[in-house]
Amino acid sequence: MNHDGDDNGTEQFGRDFAARLAELEESASAEELAAIAALPSGSALLIVRRGPTVGARFLLDSNVTIAGRHPDAEIFLDDVTVSRRHAEIVRAVGAFTIRDLDSLNGTYLDGERVSDGNLVDGSEVQIGKYRMTFFASRHDLPAGG
Repeated sequence: MNHDGDDNGTEQFGRDFAARLAELEESASAEELAAIAALPSGSALLIVRRGPTVGARFLLDSNVTIAGRHPDAEIFLDDVTVSRRHAEIVRAVGAFTIRDLDSLNGTYLDGERVSDGNLVDGSEVQIGKYRMTFFASRHDLPAGG
């Protein structure tokens, strides 16, 4: 019998979050970990995990950040699988969201095509051939996580 009661839900969530965070940090290089640790409150980092520029890091410290193939995009992703203005990342009071800008190939969040969605620490964002991991400032993570 499968029991999905609320008794241990918070405790389980805390363990799952801690395990996922540890796994993310194990997959990051020492240089990436230093960059993540140095993020000021209210900012975040996208690190390219797959695609033509593996290892590239994009600082998210503006209220709106455009990702696309246009050379003026703050996150310049130079591949035909990426629309010129593909997606935007919006920062509002310590939270980040991503919104597809009617791109041809779509924007994916944790493997699902989305028109918009909330970014949380460890989210995987896919834009065209690029797969990136979202890292929130360590100052903004829940206490005890």
